[in-house]
Amino acid sequence: MDRFSFLNAAHTEFFAQLYEQYLENPDSVEPSWRAFFQGFDFGMETYNEETSGAQIANYVATSTENGQVSEKLQKEFNVLKLIEGYRTRGHLFTETNPVRDRRTYEPNLDLINFGLSDADLNTVFDAAKVLGHQPKTLKEIIIHLKNVYCQHIGIEYMYMRKPEVIQWIQNKINVNDNLPAFDTNQKKHILGKLNEAVSFENFLHTKYVGQKRFSLEGGESIIPALDALIEAAAEKGVEHFVMGMAHRGRLNILANIFGKNTQDIFSEFDGKDYDQEYFDGDVKYHLGLTSERTTESGKKINLNLAPNPSHLETVGAVIEGITRAKQDRHFPNDFSKVLPIAVHGDAAVAGQGIVYEIVQMAQLDGYKTGGTIHIVINNQVGFTTNYQDARSSTYCTDVAKVTLSPVLHVNADDAEAVVHAMLFALDFRMEFGRDVFIDLLGYRKYGHNEGDEPRFTQPVLYKIIAKHQNPRDIYAEKLITDGIVDAAYLTKIENDYKERLDENLQASRKKDLTIIKPFMQDEWKGFEQVSDDVMLQKVDTKFDKKQLDEIIGVVSTLPSDKKFINKISKIVNDRRTMYDNNVIDWGTAETLAYGSLLYDGYDIRVSGQDVERGTFSHRHAVVKVEDSEEEVILLDNLKNSKGNFQIYNSLLSEYGVLGFDYGYALASPKTLTIWEAQFGDFSNGCQIMLDQYISCGEDKWNNQNGIVLLLPHGYEGQGAEHSSARMERYLQLCARHNMYVADCTTPANFYHLLRRQMKTKFRKPLVVFTPKSLLRHPLCVSTQEDLYNGQFQETIDDSSVDKKKVKTVVFCTGKFYYDILAERGNLERNDVALVRIEQLFPLPVEQLKAIIASYPNADDYVWAQEEPKNMGAYSFMLMNFDLVKWRLASLKAYAAPAAGSSTRDRRRHADAIRMVFDKNLFR
Repeated sequence: MDRFSFLNAAHTEFFAQLYEQYLENPDSVEPSWRAFFQGFDFGMETYNEETSGAQIANYVATSTENGQVSEKLQKEFNVLKLIEGYRTRGHLFTETNPVRDRRTYEPNLDLINFGLSDADLNTVFDAAKVLGHQPKTLKEIIIHLKNVYCQHIGIEYMYMRKPEVIQWIQNKINVNDNLPAFDTNQKKHILGKLNEAVSFENFLHTKYVGQKRFSLEGGESIIPALDALIEAAAEKGVEHFVMGMAHRGRLNILANIFGKNTQDIFSEFDGKDYDQEYFDGDVKYHLGLTSERTTESGKKINLNLAPNPSHLETVGAVIEGITRAKQDRHFPNDFSKVLPIAVHGDAAVAGQGIVYEIVQMAQLDGYKTGGTIHIVINNQVGFTTNYQDARSSTYCTDVAKVTLSPVLHVNADDAEAVVHAMLFALDFRMEFGRDVFIDLLGYRKYGHNEGDEPRFTQPVLYKIIAKHQNPRDIYAEKLITDGIVDAAYLTKIENDYKERLDENLQASRKKDLTIIKPFMQDEWKGFEQVSDDVMLQKVDTKFDKKQLDEIIGVVSTLPSDKKFINKISKIVNDRRTMYDNNVIDWGTAETLAYGSLLYDGYDIRVSGQDVERGTFSHRHAVVKVEDSEEEVILLDNLKNSKGNFQIYNSLLSEYGVLGFDYGYALASPKTLTIWEAQFGDFSNGCQIMLDQYISCGEDKWNNQNGIVLLLPHGYEGQGAEHSSARMERYLQLCARHNMYVADCTTPANFYHLLRRQMKTKFRKPLVVFTPKSLLRHPLCVSTQEDLYNGQFQETIDDSSVDKKKVKTVVFCTGKFYYDILAERGNLERNDVALVRIEQLFPLPVEQLKAIIASYPNADDYVWAQEEPKNMGAYSFMLMNFDLVKWRLASLKAYAAPAAGSSTRDRRRHADAIRMVFDKNLFR
């Protein structure tokens, strides 16, 4: 059916009314009419006149014959359809693949598919006006369309919903037919950077035969593109550049973009030991770097390449957090000043789910960074897997459509096209503050690594690659043909660069050790790295009582001119009552900890699912006005606050959000950065962040990080998925000086724990197993003095017993203490002392020695836990607590953390408690 057949039956008077409606709101009319009116608009531009409903009625009337659309008008609309076809589908018919023929897509862009033929090629059409041209022949229009949409750059953008954005893109790509237009000096510079990229890989390949380096060969054109990006970004006011990427091409980018001394790279290849015993380091293609570059115009830009593990795409979340921290700290009113760049692999960007999580953050208030430039180094193969087996989508970049981000597919062999696309991406990001994707279609010269044999799985492809010229040689031939350089020029720049590498190689071999520079060292001035003995030292966390009184006054008073639901009014007012009565609960103590840190000049960021209210309705950091849902943050009303308080309900993501917050803490050591899991066991959804970053980032990369994890934990009959935060997994990760793990039993201790996290001169990740039922437990309260005059207690001895009468000393942690305490009261067992270990790592051994020595007649020692034997802290205590011979009181080993039946769960729980008081039940 013809797309414009609707014109045949319509009365011309109807057009006027419908056109006026279109002018007021284009989306309110049916798509066919909308396309028609867009065509009419370009036609009227011929006369430079204002359009109106009357004019369109006249236009249609004079363009029809006996109620039928005239052939001329029909042809104009067919050309419009052709133009739209190129705009929407031209990317499917590009010359973007340097080593493979493109797949065939139907329908194609043949004239017959648009009601046109070769006979129309010399006909002049007004439709050219939608391209920003004067009327042109169909032949000229097609040449323009092919240049713009079907050469070495293919662009996807027509799914975007804002007409002004689409128009901006069209205006941009219509300039010079979307073809690069670099001057002679720029072309020589591109060639120079290509030479560095190619020569660097050749040098390593000959000097370090067979060593893994994950070469960039096949995608070298990213080097001149990144170089041009940095230069242009600095001119547009960008001051910080934050980049994340996987291992392929990393060494090349470190050397030729970030300016890493190749002497250090060669030392890493030679496998030398590090200049510090404090950390163990990582393989050379995982390391990060911070450097400062002065551009050709004299502007300085801070460059950051984040370290990362082999786990692909995790670093994408981290760099977004780093970027946001830098923006919040340095440029809170202009996010454009910090530019995040995420470099992906084609298999990873399509296959790793965290990419979707990160993309979904792009426009959220708590996570947006003003637009990320995503670059895919597209090898067309993932390890050994062909792209047809690696995704169902047409492109590896189709995740971009989630946020309606434009995608540019570029032939990596065409260095100028790659640079041109990169500059387009920068302009788009700076104009709209949104994500943009570049799909750099190249190849991988060797296997997954240099020792791998790719012909096992892609023999045909690798026959082609073996004969294929590298991008430098392709570009050099072009410049020689154009008379811009000659063969001697190319030989000279190649020899000069190789000579510098040779000199650095010889210099590096005179050094005995490898030097690893800490990442983002400028952000960490005044902080020091420490071992576990310093971590166990007491920290002064006292706080002025008058200021604490001021804070409670603010956080317990709702605005009088706004109406809130009765429940929230009571909760907020009760804070004051509890404070005055010295029965401060968990939520109030937490709020006071935040307020006190704000007074001390620290910023606070809390992020996670439902954190504004709190999963268990205890926090209420953000309250809503009843009739408008206006948000009120009482901590923002502190008059003497020197810090900023930010709290955000996250998207329903653990992996991506924790990665973001880890990155935030990495770049902002003076911010208390907290990620809270909705339930503790949900944190296993971000296990990679825990294993590869949080537990060992300092050991691998020399990076401190003060991220705080709040993990609700406790057995209260809620089943397997809402009981355990998997304490055993975190304790298994603990070693040397890598992090803190705590399980507090009082509001005051949690208060001081949070304050201690910021008052030290070092930063360590802090994992806290937080309560659920204890949030409202009548015994789980603290006094004012506990807060303003106390300190964090790694252990809490039993002050309610006569130590000389004690025969059994029970060590426990967390909420289980209150369960055992209740049973001791029921049994009237005054010979049993309950010792709480509030900090599990580093284990406060000296404190425990002193406590044990204070019970002279004890002969029975117990480790008690509510978790099954194969879970909880048992295995950790077995390995680390050998001061006395002790027995276990717990459930036997189970596969699931807890029973689904509340009856069975309570029965097992009671059994574990009985074992505490009856050593004959030990199993």
